[in-house]
Amino acid sequence: MNSIASENAGLELGLSRLKRLAPQGFALGLHIRFASAHIMVQTYDPAWIELYTSRGYMMCDPLVSWGFATTGTARWSALDHPDPHNVLGQASAYGLNYGVAVSTGPTTSRSIGGFARKDREFTDEEIGLIEQTVILLHEESTPPDNLTQAQRHALRLIASGHRYAEAAALLGISESALKARLKSARDRLYARTTAEAIQRAQEYKLL
Repeated sequence: MNSIASENAGLELGLSRLKRLAPQGFALGLHIRFASAHIMVQTYDPAWIELYTSRGYMMCDPLVSWGFATTGTARWSALDHPDPHNVLGQASAYGLNYGVAVSTGPTTSRSIGGFARKDREFTDEEIGLIEQTVILLHEESTPPDNLTQAQRHALRLIASGHRYAEAAALLGISESALKARLKSARDRLYARTTAEAIQRAQEYKLL
């Protein structure tokens, strides 16, 4: 990919493919570092997502522990990792009856996903397509190792508490030009908001 716009388009295409392959939904954390994913996408039943999050199941989810222990794929029915809170059993109440786990990347920046069906086990071919897509998404969503000087200056001023008009005046540019710089920084960091972009830039030591 030669541009951030094309990279985002590639991500959307890959996520759309996963939605078709996992009709009951999926959860995918791309480049998990320090217990936080660079990009997190969840399409499971919202009620299950709320229960899972409110009870902190990520800390004891067998899919997650398996994903950090190894790479590759495994059907949920074949996982032998401890499930003391019966996370997979509870998930079945929300239609997540069959699934596959996928893990790829180094332990320092791993991508882990769970993909579900309600009606049957995933076929080997489907698992292969899901794994291939996750690997491509992992590669395309690699966090940046730098920002442009203009992007850094814009983020730093907003991070230090300046309003847009003030930051633009300090940089000697129009407010619309400042907003364009902030948008380009958000796109590069795959952030939805400027605050999220600032947080990620600080985590990656880019500011």
